[in-house]
Amino acid sequence: MSFYGEKQTDALKAMRAARKAADDGVYFEPSRLSLSQWLDIWLSEYVEPSAKPLTYSTYKSRVETHIKPALGRIKLTALNSTQIQAFYNDLLRKQSLQAKTIKNVHGILHKALEQALKLRYIGINAADACTLPRVEKKEIKPLTEREIAAFLNEIQGEPMRDFFTVALFTGMREGEICGLPLDAVDFGEGTITVKQQLCKEKQAGGKYYIASTKSDKVRVLTAAPFVMDILRGVICKQEECRAEMGDAWQNEFALVFTDQTGKFIVPQTALKRFKAIAARIGRGDARFHDLRHTYAVTALQEGDSVKTVQQNLGHATASFTLDVYGHVSDRMKRESAARIQAYFDKINSEKSP
Repeated sequence: MSFYGEKQTDALKAMRAARKAADDGVYFEPSRLSLSQWLDIWLSEYVEPSAKPLTYSTYKSRVETHIKPALGRIKLTALNSTQIQAFYNDLLRKQSLQAKTIKNVHGILHKALEQALKLRYIGINAADACTLPRVEKKEIKPLTEREIAAFLNEIQGEPMRDFFTVALFTGMREGEICGLPLDAVDFGEGTITVKQQLCKEKQAGGKYYIASTKSDKVRVLTAAPFVMDILRGVICKQEECRAEMGDAWQNEFALVFTDQTGKFIVPQTALKRFKAIAARIGRGDARFHDLRHTYAVTALQEGDSVKTVQQNLGHATASFTLDVYGHVSDRMKRESAARIQAYFDKINSEKSP
């Protein structure tokens, strides 16, 4: 038996996978592999060792939920573009999956087939020729100034008031603020280092764990003084609770935001409470992520550069930030027009005798 790959490491992985399968009594010649069997090998040998736990969990979930039931029984070498296209169409029409979700499923299947192609298990990647449904760009709906004021008023007395206020005025994602560690807050510099997030394993009964940020990059926010004051108060109150709880204190991840026993705030709990508050101010359609959008739009309106907002949000490029937020503020357009008018008036006045 020969094993192939674009690189020696690919061939070694294939050989190791075959050896393990043989030891387990489930080895199949590549030509006899079903797509389901190949996906299992691909996930265990090529994804799990190098991917983040959340990525691996997401891939595995979509493989088991969508790809295997529809295409798993087909031989890897017999899988063709027509079968895959019919699968995508079914996800859209019969299962009513969103175009973005179908695109993500396609990405997983394409990667698995691409690895099989590198190993010469197949001659072509059948997913290449498929057409995906168009992903419609969703309109963002940040809170207006009036809604921000109503929201801040509504959370007075709310146990998670400080949590929501920090989220609104830093643009951190819910997982990032839930997973904000104590050592990330620098009161001397007035900064917050966003370096991790709180995640949950996808399977039923999955445990919570700390992972890197969505982009795998660390970013440092220079927060407004009132935000740092809020964090100082949160940490001081936490120290009081810790002293009261003694050995019963539970802050296993050393996080800023916890309940009175030190247990971390579950993102789903934050989302549920946010939805209830948003509904009370007439924004039942709002999502927790809209606090992030609100921060971005507010920062731009108040004069922050696109580059600053990009860095604070952790976007890969300023062009992405512009694409998402550049068209949302009529106020910014009016202010720009007013500045041009003022400049024109100034030039004309200087020309006058």
